[in-house]
Amino acid sequence: DLCLRKLLPLEEHYRFHDFHSPALEEADFENKPMVLLVGQYSTGKTTFIRYLLEQDFPGMRIGPEPTTDSFIAVMYGDSEGNVPGNALVVDPKKPFRKLSRFGNAFLNRFMCSQLPNEVLKSISIIDSPGILSGEKQRISRGYDFCQVLQWFAERVDRIILLFDAHKLDISDEFSEAIKSFRGQDDKIRVVLNKADQVDTQQLMRVYGALMWSLGKVINTPEVLRVYIGSFWAHPLRNTENRRLFEAEAQDLFRDIQSLPQKAAVRKLNDLIKRARLAKVHAYIISYLKKEMPSVFGKENKKKELISRLPEIYIQLQREYHISAGDFPEVKKMQELLETCDFTKFHSLKPKLIEAVDNMLANKIASLMSLISQEESNMPTEMVHGGAFDGTMAGPFGHGYGEGVKEGADEDEWVVAKDKPAYDEIFYTLSPINGKISGISAKKEMVTSKLPNSVLGKIWKLADCDGDGMLDDEEFALAKHLIKIKLDGYELPGTLPSHLVPPSHRKPLQTAE
Repeated sequence: DLCLRKLLPLEEHYRFHDFHSPALEEADFENKPMVLLVGQYSTGKTTFIRYLLEQDFPGMRIGPEPTTDSFIAVMYGDSEGNVPGNALVVDPKKPFRKLSRFGNAFLNRFMCSQLPNEVLKSISIIDSPGILSGEKQRISRGYDFCQVLQWFAERVDRIILLFDAHKLDISDEFSEAIKSFRGQDDKIRVVLNKADQVDTQQLMRVYGALMWSLGKVINTPEVLRVYIGSFWAHPLRNTENRRLFEAEAQDLFRDIQSLPQKAAVRKLNDLIKRARLAKVHAYIISYLKKEMPSVFGKENKKKELISRLPEIYIQLQREYHISAGDFPEVKKMQELLETCDFTKFHSLKPKLIEAVDNMLANKIASLMSLISQEESNMPTEMVHGGAFDGTMAGPFGHGYGEGVKEGADEDEWVVAKDKPAYDEIFYTLSPINGKISGISAKKEMVTSKLPNSVLGKIWKLADCDGDGMLDDEEFALAKHLIKIKLDGYELPGTLPSHLVPPSHRKPLQTAE
């Protein structure tokens, strides 16, 4: 609240809302975290939502041709139903009021789909129209698609770009759409869907091509995180990458599940981005006002100032020590200025800027520490229900019965079945009193070609009694751990009880 009171006067005085984004409202701060899905048609956006919710939602249409031609906000409601766009934008409890400026052409293609689903108690999901290639679509939409996307991008917590592994082409409109997420790079995640439809070699090519195309569209210093998998509840066509898909789905679920916990920090972050842009905007507008002649030659001066905007940016950056990244895009700003009357702009009011600076320096810092305190005291808010529950426990939990966890629910020591083969090697290493020295063990262990750091860890785990030598069971365990690592699984920090060799297990204390 306080932040809004400090920021609003500055925004209003310099007409920030006409240039950048409409004023913030209470609902923007009180709403559940939102996930925006964007992709070309038939990349599986709607199916992806169905996969997460594990149920159909009202208004959902799925098909190979472009079926979803509306923005659908999928939200929690006590009963199932649809709310049309015109009604949505007058509801003060929903964060969509400011969408009314996109007019009827947009509102007729916007709706809220409500249903009582556990997942939606923690997050809301926004399905966007499937993007086609070609000019005809841009004309037929009747509203500025990219601007609507940008409006959502500023307010959501996660933007998921969906791609289809077996037809990867990024149309012009999709590139434009992705470009409209400029400045929101930290919210973007990429899903390479339908990855079971191609073989491993094709998948690697597609992944490479995708990274290359995205690199051209999104200028971010970090490499974007791409989740590879098949996000629908059908049998996999190609099962050779099953483990990869499992692990990737787990990572994506974790990413989405952490959103409620990080929502407050995200909102503050967005507020800081906004406050910095509002300050820069004030400097630009007041500079243009200062340069305008009082009587003659206003039109010519206006043209000259607009064309000199890039130089003005550099001058302001030097004068006020602002980084170039805080400035709005030159071309867009020039377009917006074309229609303005510069003489009606306000000159610089240092008080308004000071108020925002104080807010950034003091209020936000204390809010940040308050939020991180609250978060550490809060039970971790997790997303539950739908697909998020199917992967946590039981034998189909991630990695269950694989790698180190293999044999956890069996009575017999899991290493025993391969021990005869390991024993043969053990006896060629000339054991003394049933044990081989560290040097002999090392000679055998390095044949695995694993790096020393890994072998050192395996040695620590396998030498159960810590005597610097291995008996036949400890040696078999070392070989088992090497095999686990070579199969691509992680090693545990401490040895799980089911892997401890039988002769090294502490006898259970019998009651007197």
